[in-house]
Amino acid sequence: MLTKMWRAASDWYDRHYLATLVITTAAFVMQIFHLYWLFTAVILRKLTGESYFVFPENLTIVYVIADYLEVPALISMTLLYVADLRKGPKTKAMLYIFLLNTQWLHLFWITDSIVVQTFSASRALAWNSAIAWVAILIDYLEVPVIIEMLRKIYDERAEIGHRVRVRLAGTAT
Repeated sequence: MLTKMWRAASDWYDRHYLATLVITTAAFVMQIFHLYWLFTAVILRKLTGESYFVFPENLTIVYVIADYLEVPALISMTLLYVADLRKGPKTKAMLYIFLLNTQWLHLFWITDSIVVQTFSASRALAWNSAIAWVAILIDYLEVPVIIEMLRKIYDERAEIGHRVRVRLAGTAT
């Protein structure tokens, strides 16, 4: 029964690969904003004593929602890479699955609020500070995956454009 469910899910991903890739990439690209916030409001504040985050602080809920879109994107992108592995072992796919899933460690073990609280403390270096830097590093491990996803969309741009034109014209492929 589990094999049948796995096969059905894999078949669905194969049929909807491009749509899943585009939607997942869009969700992941929002992480760039989160990484910008992390760099300008947290890292630079720790290093220079001043925040360079240019967006309004009162929109924090929007920033949090954008950050938590990472959860479905992590699941979806992992499944896309696992579906890719079904075609045969690929070092790059295994590496990206590893990089993607280190984000769970960051999300559940070391949250951004802990990073901010730790870096707001006056101590120059402590165990908590080292853990905060590890959390930041983990957060930035998704950058190679985002770049790879954008490359895949670029490579598939002709097919994506064709499918969009067909859908807009109301005809079948």
